This record gives sequence, structure tokens and C-alpha cells, in this order.
Amino acid sequence: MYQKNSSKGTEFTFRHFNRKGYALFAALGREVKVGVLTVATLSTAAPCLAAANGVSTAADVHHASHNDSIATLDDDQLLREAVSAASRAPMAADLAARQVTTLGHAQLAAAGVTSINDVLKLSAGIDVRERGGFGLQTDIGINGGTFDQITILVNGVPINNPQTGHNAADFPLNLSDIERIEVLEGAASRVLGTQAFSGAINIVTHTADRGILLRAAMGSWGTVQTEARGAWQHTTTDGRRFRSSLSGSFQRSDGAVDNGDFRGGKAFWQGGYEDASVRVDAQAGMTLNDFGANTFYSAAYPNQWEALHRYTFALKGESKGRIHFAPQLSWTRSADHFQLIRNTHTAENFHRSDVFTLGLNAWTQWALGRTAVGAELREEGVHSTNLGHALTQDEWVVIPGKHPVERGGKWEDRDGGAAYYTKQVRRTNLSYFLEHNIVLNRWTLSLGLLAQRNTPIDADFHLYPGIDVAFRPADRLRLFASWNQALRLPTFTDRFYNTPTHEGSNQLRPEEVDAFRLGFQWTPTSGLRLRANGFFHRGKNMIDWVKTAATDTKYKAVNWLRLDNYGAHLTADLDGTALFGPHQPLRLLSIDYAWSAQHRSDTRPIFKSAYALEYLRHKLILTLDHTIWQRLGASWSFRLQERNGTYEVFDRTTHKRTGTTAPYGTHGRLDVKVHWTATRYSLFVDLHNLTGHRFYDIGNVEQPGRLFLVGGTLRF
Repeated sequence: MYQKNSSKGTEFTFRHFNRKGYALFAALGREVKVGVLTVATLSTAAPCLAAANGVSTAADVHHASHNDSIATLDDDQLLREAVSAASRAPMAADLAARQVTTLGHAQLAAAGVTSINDVLKLSAGIDVRERGGFGLQTDIGINGGTFDQITILVNGVPINNPQTGHNAADFPLNLSDIERIEVLEGAASRVLGTQAFSGAINIVTHTADRGILLRAAMGSWGTVQTEARGAWQHTTTDGRRFRSSLSGSFQRSDGAVDNGDFRGGKAFWQGGYEDASVRVDAQAGMTLNDFGANTFYSAAYPNQWEALHRYTFALKGESKGRIHFAPQLSWTRSADHFQLIRNTHTAENFHRSDVFTLGLNAWTQWALGRTAVGAELREEGVHSTNLGHALTQDEWVVIPGKHPVERGGKWEDRDGGAAYYTKQVRRTNLSYFLEHNIVLNRWTLSLGLLAQRNTPIDADFHLYPGIDVAFRPADRLRLFASWNQALRLPTFTDRFYNTPTHEGSNQLRPEEVDAFRLGFQWTPTSGLRLRANGFFHRGKNMIDWVKTAATDTKYKAVNWLRLDNYGAHLTADLDGTALFGPHQPLRLLSIDYAWSAQHRSDTRPIFKSAYALEYLRHKLILTLDHTIWQRLGASWSFRLQERNGTYEVFDRTTHKRTGTTAPYGTHGRLDVKVHWTATRYSLFVDLHNLTGHRFYDIGNVEQPGRLFLVGGTLRF
């Protein structure tokens, strides 16, 4: 074992182990930073985040002195300084029984110039569907799953919205806050809770940086982006550590598509304290956005509008004794104002959802491995003008900013429209977790169980077990296999939403899945990495919104009797610096490909599926990062994808349905980022969709043509 000392406190980097099965666990007493690097999404070294985090870019390679740290595929800084999200007890990712893809500094710097969602687009196993660009109105799915089937976390704290997964990707933090993004593909309910049905995305923020960062950019369609972040930390002479950071941002645009304008801002604070016996972390985030929602729920109404306000707070602790206790408390509030016809009260909806979570996790190491137990109590509720059960008048809640007046025996806002939340629904979810991990010389075995009870279902506990196995036949080769069961509860929108275009069902049953996965990771030589996995998800009671005939005017929420997803994901990464040395132009080259398919065992006729059957059948990503001259570099990314399913064709003049559908088909997109990076500043030009190809990827929303952003970052 190699001990690494730094001003950040004591950390351990594991390089070699003895043959004792408990060797890893006996050594774990402090924060262990480990990880897996996937370069499939590594398409540039970035202007905003490379400068923010001190990450070397392609241009830096030619300026590195003998003291500079140039990250390669085998660099311990990248390979081993990430925490796996695949188990309830800390586990080195290169020993974990599950594959976890870590999108680190370089990937974030590459695609994060515009939004976090742009980073995720460059992973072939992730489906990112946007209605307007710039990270707004985005649905994210994993391995053919829908946007409601993933868990999104910030530093391990879930921020899912029980109202609808449409709003889950409205991340309440800024780009400069992010240290890395961990992507776990496949069912993980026994580790991360009920909504981790097809995978999870965990955003990990900086905890060791300091200083001030300023960033500004402007570009197509009147787009303006600004961001600022300040971070401070202090370590006392007796080893106690204090830290705090605060970031804020603002962006606005006239919109890259019709009725796609937006404006909004975000703020994120985090603080922490740590000493030899305890660690305490706190975080709070806020996002305020309003935007033209284009054809958000129906192409028959092209002038929709929505405003989203989101607030989060979390407090976590951890003891560092023989038994680690880690309590966690969090609260998330989401407020949603929707207008079917902008600036009118037609089919106007107001929703306010609150999620309170109280959890306790504990683990200890002993002769037979590491055992973790945990419990979580989650209370979810929504006040609404549309969702839930009717309240008595004395239970109505005033909508913030509204001024109730009585007109004709009815209560409404003084300017018209709703003044009160008149409906409400709540549910309580109680979960117990049990997990045991065994690490032998070449094997890792993880067994776990989720026992879950939710009030809308019944009073019984339902069990969801799982087992993950990893085998290391050689130092550079790892094999994986897993089987996990998981569930996903219907959202409040699934159950209650009722508008001129949609009809929910309170009779929906929870989705359940048996998820099987096989995979490997092989590094035949320094600078070359190959990864592959295959999956089969046997789904039961899968939820979708469908029209059964062309004459249907509404999408209706239904359960598919059986819907199976299966596919494969292949990645090859070449690190030019590691293979050929620093004094040549090639920095990185990557090929990432994913294929998926479905089988539906249901005789119900269908005219149009809104979500579950509209998966990516093929997705290919080619990325190239290279030096042009000195600190000037360029990064290219090409995405080719074919989406299964069809969209309803509407007459663009009358906005009336034609009664026909058209396939999404196959489309490609080429992006390039040119950047100049110095020690304290960086400049960039970000060019999207160089060919100007227009296509449909969701509903009747034609994706934007060429887009550019020009900007810079300053750090001091």
C-alpha cells in the first residue's frame, strides 16, 4: 500500500494487495479515492473547466516541465481518484463488482461548455433528448430506459422529482462546481433506492479547490451565459479541516427553435468540516428557469410555456470508528407553472412537490469482508391544481405570488387563473438495505437486498435482491457479471395528470425488472483501453403513454404486460500521449458504440408510444482531441444515431394532426471546439452541428441548426 500525503489531508491510493481476502477492508479507515476512467466521452480539453480545475489540455502537453502532471490512461490521479457509486460501502472502483463509468475533468471540460447534458450526450449508453438545446427541457435515459427510470444524485443525495422525470435533469448546481460524473448502468435499487431502475447518474462536486473563477460566453440566438464561483478551505494545525464554496450563474437566449426562448439562473453552496473522528457535509442548491416549451406535451399547441423553480438542501455526517455511521437528511422542493397556451390561463397548471428523506447507513469490515446495513424513510407529496385528490376548501393552499379574490362564488387570482392549490397527494416509502462485499485475490463478490414498502401499493414489504461478481484473471483484465431486481414507482403525473392532451391512471402498478449484465474491461497496453458489456432487462408492468388509434385525442398512461430491453455497449480508447509521447499532436481518439432492442409481449394495439418504445437502436460516437499549435487545440465529436419509433405529423400551418406518423430515422451531427488554454485564463469557440443538419429527435420539435458560443474563463 502506498500512502499519499497532501494538504487535503490523509488519503490512500491502493496499488498492490496481499492475498488476504480482507486486505482491502483492513486498510480502509479514511477517504479512499479510486475510480474508472472512460475516455469514450473525452473529446476536448476544455476552456472553462480545464482552467477552473487546473487540468492539462492537449496544448499543455507541449509546455509541461518535469514537475507537470500530464494525465494519461494510466495516471493514478485519473484511474484511482474516484469513488464508486456501485455499493453502499466504500469500494475501490478497480475492485468493485460493477462497472462504473467516471466522466472526469477532461470530459467535463470537453462537452461542458454549454451544459452538463452535453457531457452525457457523448456516452453511447445514455440517451439525451432535448427540445430546445442549452440543457433545458431535457429527458435522460440509460440502456433503452425512459427518463423516469433513472436516479440522479448530487454527492450521493437523490434529487429525483416524484411529480415527473421531465424535470429531473434540471440540475441545481453549476458547471464549475463539478469534480466528476459517475454513471452506473443497469438496475441498482438495492444500492440507491427504488428509482434506480435502469441506472443512476451521480454528480460529485469539488471539495479541495480554492480561489475564484469567472466565466462568460455569448453566441447564437442572443445567447448569453455568465458564471462565477469562489471556494475557500482551511486546515488547522491539529488537522481539522473547514471548507466552503459558493457559485452562481445566469443564462438567457432567444431560443434555437420556435418558442424556445429561455432565461434563468442557478446557485449552489456547499460546506464541510472534518477531523480525525467525524466528517460533516452540507449543500444547498437553487435553480430558477422559465422557457418557451414549444410542443412540450402536444404539437397541437406550439406556444406552450413553463417555469421551474427548484430548491435542495442536504446534511450528511460520517463517523470514522470501527463501525462507520453515516446519517443523511435532505429536502427538495420543485415548483412548476405550466401554460398550454402562453400568457393565457388555458389548461394552466401549478404544482409544488416536496421530498423529505431521512437515512442512516452503517458499515464495518471484519474477517469475511465488509457488511453494510441501512434504512431510509422518504416522504413525497405534491400540492397541485391538477394532480392528486381534491382538498376541502379550508385545506386549500395559496399559490405563492397569487392574490385570491372571490368572483361569482369562485376563488381565483385577482388577475385571473388559479389562486390556490386545490389538490394534494402524498406517499411514504420505507426501505431497508443489506449488503455484503467480499474481495479475494482475483474475485469480488457483492450480495445485497432491498426490502421496500410504499403506502399507495400495500402494507407489505417487497424484496428486491441482487448479486454482482467481478473476476480479474490478469492485472489488465476484468470480467463482470450481475443480476439485480428493481422497481420504479409511478410518478404523480403518471397517476393523476389530466389535460386536453393527456390522461393519467391511478390504477398503474409499479414497474419491476430482472436485470442481467455481462462485461469486461481490458487494457492491453498503456494508452489503449477496451470495454464492452451486454445487458438483458426483463421488464414487467412497464409504464408508457400511448395512443391506440390515429383518432385518439389523448395519450393515456398504461402498463405494458411485458417489455424487455437488451443490447450491447462497446468502447475503444486510445491515449496518444501515453502511446506516442507528449511531443506529437494526437491527444485522444475514441470510438463508442451502443446497440439496443426491445421485445413487447402485449397484444394491445398501438398507434403511437410517447416514451417507452422510442429508444435509441444505434448510437455511434467518434471523438478526436489534438493540438494545433502550442496552447491552441481542437476537439471533434461526431454522433450518429438511429431512434426507434415514430412521431405524429402535424400540419405546420394549422397545427392540426394529419393522422399519420413518420420515423425518426438516422441522423448525424458534427461538433468542434477550438480552445486556447493558459495558466490563469482560457478562450474558446464552440461550434455545434457544423453541417447544419435539421432532424427530429423528440415529438415534432425540429432540432436546431448551427450553433456557436464564444467565451473565456478567468481564475485567480
